[in-house]
Amino acid sequence: MLELAWPWMLVLLPSPLLVAWLLPHARGALSASLRLPHAGFTLPKAADVSAVPPWRRALALLAWCLLVLSAARPQWLGEPEDIPRSGRDLMLAVDTSGSMSIEDMQIGNRAANRFETVQLIASDFVERRTGDRVGLILFGSRAYLLTPLTFDLKTVARQLDESAIGLAGRETAIGDAVGLAVKRLLERPQQQRVLILLTDGVNNAGELDPQKAIELAVANDLRIYTVGIGAEAISVDSFFGSRMVNPSADLDVGMLSSMAEKTGGKFFRARDTAELAGIYREIDQLEPVADNVQTLRPVEEIYALPLAAAMVLALLALMLPWLLARRLRLQEAP
Repeated sequence: MLELAWPWMLVLLPSPLLVAWLLPHARGALSASLRLPHAGFTLPKAADVSAVPPWRRALALLAWCLLVLSAARPQWLGEPEDIPRSGRDLMLAVDTSGSMSIEDMQIGNRAANRFETVQLIASDFVERRTGDRVGLILFGSRAYLLTPLTFDLKTVARQLDESAIGLAGRETAIGDAVGLAVKRLLERPQQQRVLILLTDGVNNAGELDPQKAIELAVANDLRIYTVGIGAEAISVDSFFGSRMVNPSADLDVGMLSSMAEKTGGKFFRARDTAELAGIYREIDQLEPVADNVQTLRPVEEIYALPLAAAMVLALLALMLPWLLARRLRLQEAP
């Protein structure tokens, strides 16, 4: 549908007619008040407006109408489109402690550390949450809000990709991460507050005890999905030869399971890259919470079209007499 953003600009359309009506009066007043010092002096006659060819006058008026139309900012409004929104406010809390540097995961055919794997898979998960507000918390010795809740999912994914192990300290403050998520989601509607917490250890830093954090989350309707990452057995070389060890011995499965169960979420165990990817796919299928639907009508500015047409007509009105005269001279030349 065509619409004018500034329709009041159309009041300029009769301006050329108004100027043409006023000019003869101005000429008469000037000649009546002018006194020449000598009787023999005469003024040259003003050009007769009526001598302008009708086609040239029509081109000028049409160009003027197009200029005014361009100034009124014509726009083409597309069909209304619903913006995809699930209304979920999702906070992602990622462990950046020193133990996330353990290389017990695999990306393709190469070994990778835990944090690198999380960056790869969680970034893809974030970019698929179209319609959700997503925020990012990094926690180590302390918890920090890196990205507030936003619809700009590319920025959240980029912030995660640019993070590094140890950025928030080398220890693990799980309770502080949950407390910060509760604080940031407190003003959001209930039943829409979700936290996905990923860690590979046990709470050994911070000011807020995990049990107190669980109570705080339950009281404020924060649903928590916990992910424990890390392999359960890897081979290491020693003086006595290779032996199998459990690199996830410090993972507090009991606390993470309790946190998820009491808040209405779920605990997941990611022992390798495939399991971690499957976990995020499962979380990605969460039933969205209904929210107010926003409607968007695409707007395309098309003022350049009448502006370009006016310029073409103006050039044509200026150049056509010269071209006709040149053609006439060429025909009359011997």
